[in-house]
Amino acid sequence: MVSDLVVAEAYDAVHYHYGVKKGDALHALRRMFDDGEITSTGAAADVLAAPGIASARPGFVDRLIQRGYESAGSRMATFERASGRLPSVTIL
Repeated sequence: MVSDLVVAEAYDAVHYHYGVKKGDALHALRRMFDDGEITSTGAAADVLAAPGIASARPGFVDRLIQRGYESAGSRMATFERASGRLPSVTIL
């Protein structure tokens, strides 16, 4: 089992620090969940399975954060306009 935070950190590490293309990094993370041997404590597997996640605005990590708030029955507050398109998000 792996937490959403660990998945987000893994994405950040391979994309930003090792230069792996965004789509390739997200595809590799999705494959990690595909066989069912590894599960997510939150929404990472579902968010990674969304069509077009590599080019989505807002991106993977913002969608993951929003899903965490939503699953807790809360609203997300952000300064990022793109995230305002997601459910239960308030732009400050």
